[in-house]
Amino acid sequence: MDLGLKDRAAIVTAASRGLGKAAAQALAREGANIALCSRTDQIFTTAEEIRQETGVDVLAIQTDLTEPKQIEAMISKAHNHFQKIDILIINAGGPPPGGFLDLNPEDWTTAVDLTVMSAVRLCYAVVPHMLEQGHGSIVATQSYSVKQPIDNLILSNSLRMAVIGLVKSLANELGPKGIRVNSINPAWTWTERVQQLMTDRAERSGTTVDEQAGKVTEDVPLGRMGTVEEYGKAVAWLASPAASFIHGHALMFDGGATKASL
Repeated sequence: MDLGLKDRAAIVTAASRGLGKAAAQALAREGANIALCSRTDQIFTTAEEIRQETGVDVLAIQTDLTEPKQIEAMISKAHNHFQKIDILIINAGGPPPGGFLDLNPEDWTTAVDLTVMSAVRLCYAVVPHMLEQGHGSIVATQSYSVKQPIDNLILSNSLRMAVIGLVKSLANELGPKGIRVNSINPAWTWTERVQQLMTDRAERSGTTVDEQAGKVTEDVPLGRMGTVEEYGKAVAWLASPAASFIHGHALMFDGGATKASL
């Protein structure tokens, strides 16, 4: 299937590795030109890797998503470079784990800035360009915890719901103006970070990586984690003209782990 992404201009945040990198790679493989950002200078290595593989125009911009002025500068630089912004993939690292009494109000403030306000600020910076163009597609990466909370992740469970509220509200407001807004909500997906976590758990418990991975996927009907390649393809499709009537939707990328009926 041709997703209709050739020569589109996409911005992908937190894209130096993991899910963000997978989204950028998938979009680039479909012919989209990409602006990438992350907090670290690893973003320049990732950009060159994608450029060498796909031959598309790749712009790397080191950006801290908790800094409003850096977000504005990144979006401005991307727009000046491509002269348009067709797609925005919102992605950020998750807030720290912990139960309610393990955390304090300052932890909540920091997490709001990373999880909620980064999405808000990215949309404030991008939406005016999309309105001027008369079209655009925004996809926010969140978590399957928006359907059912995950133990010991109260910050993520709470704040990702706020982003879903933003997505649904923007869908109502911006859909009539030609801008689609959706979210994708992954469960456990086999990234480098997850590999490290499973290895650490295996070493501490005297088990194997496969055994630890099996424990976290016990409730997944497909019996495994998703892969970054599968995730990237799902994001690319959702953001693309091929999904032109998918709007205001929270796509669950979870292998059936979510048990809610709706």
